[in-house]
Amino acid sequence: MSDAAPKQKIGQKHPTPTPGNGDRVFYETLYNQRPDSEMAQEWCVSYGVLSEEDAAKIYKKILKRKAAAKSVGGSSSSPVKSEKKKSASKKKAKKVMDDVEFDAGM
Repeated sequence: MSDAAPKQKIGQKHPTPTPGNGDRVFYETLYNQRPDSEMAQEWCVSYGVLSEEDAAKIYKKILKRKAAAKSVGGSSSSPVKSEKKKSASKKKAKKVMDDVEFDAGM
């Protein structure tokens, strides 16, 4: 008996799903149709469905992308803007409630 685990490819974090697995079908199809899809690239590398050569190339791209995102700051929206949007929607909802007449029909 061998204690060795199945060999994982570079960047692989999860066991490789079977070919009929719905997630695998979706991401492999997406990757085949749009090889530039970041979402498909990350999933395919993480689950080891690409060839060794492709996985190594894509993994390097993923690392560069993540390093660039860290150096920029990562977040594209500021929390102040989202708070303003929330308060504006509350005001609108309150106005609608104030304008409506209530008739219980009694």
